[in-house]
Amino acid sequence: MKGIKKLITVILTLMSVAAAAQEKLPNGLVIDKTVHNFGDIMLDSGPVSCTFTVKNESDKPAVIYSVTSSCGCTNVSWTREPIRPGASGKISATYSNDEGPYPFDKSLTVYFSDVKKPLVLKLRGVSMAKKLPLSELYPVKFGAAAVKEAEIKGGNLEQGGVKSSTIKMANLSQKPINVSFSDVTPELSIKVSPNPIPAGQTADLNFSIKASREKWGKNWYDAKVVVDGRPQGGKLSFWAFTKENFDGLSKEEKSAGARPMFTESTFSFGKIKKGTRVNAVFELRNDGKHDFKVYKVDADCKGLSCEAIPTVMPGGKARIKMTLDTAGMPSGETLAVITLTTNSPLRPIVNLFIAGWLE
Repeated sequence: MKGIKKLITVILTLMSVAAAAQEKLPNGLVIDKTVHNFGDIMLDSGPVSCTFTVKNESDKPAVIYSVTSSCGCTNVSWTREPIRPGASGKISATYSNDEGPYPFDKSLTVYFSDVKKPLVLKLRGVSMAKKLPLSELYPVKFGAAAVKEAEIKGGNLEQGGVKSSTIKMANLSQKPINVSFSDVTPELSIKVSPNPIPAGQTADLNFSIKASREKWGKNWYDAKVVVDGRPQGGKLSFWAFTKENFDGLSKEEKSAGARPMFTESTFSFGKIKKGTRVNAVFELRNDGKHDFKVYKVDADCKGLSCEAIPTVMPGGKARIKMTLDTAGMPSGETLAVITLTTNSPLRPIVNLFIAGWLE
């Protein structure tokens, strides 16, 4: 089971990565984005720079204490004086672009006044040794419009919040095109800038996903692509993972919240024939002072079903029963990852695993 344990560690690490988005901090500061995507750049074009804008929407001055970069290839500067209410400050970064023709993902860690947890910003892009045609760089086509992929990660989203990010859209034709969208999921906002997209050029496709208490865990948000008024028969799909927002609770209130304690987080079924149904049971106890609730159950495979999970009172116990149909799963060492979105301030996300070997 060593391979399973290693895979579990990798999955948990990936789940902890912050998403690109506009961010509102507890001290009233709002930063316009948490990721800057340079897109495709040439290695011989030299350093590239970007700026993050921080607006103070509170009623008192705020300070950017310091900004540190993840490596020496990125230089940073920031507004040193206090940012007064209604005013804005800047965080500027320059990536040296001399590490070779590879994708890059650099981090900036920002420390603010009156905020205990630092904010992590990202610089991303792809440095190329030679220029490739747009049709190769953007293989997913909607008529003359094209993107790199049709399924786009929105990231983690808290109730009451909005996640925003930007990808690139290319115009593969020899004339400007106007891009619009139809049948857009209500919580999704999407637009292209500049629009029309100039011939043979790229534009920013900006999207925002607004949290809804009707949607928990992982959800998809779609938009059909329309070019020059003509539907293209395809859609863009964005996904985001929504969890509860506990920012308004004090440390004591968080500690007193629901606290699920599972006897085991992994159900091992040993070695079985592929196509066998696995009946898994997970036992838990609520050690908190408030009722424990599960908002949603998500799984990384299609063959999992889960019985309704009851509300667990303080000190109470419950058994979560799941069935895994292994018919569509690959042979060999197997791991199904189940994610519970909960009302527990200390464990808003609980990961459970069903593991074994399929012959």
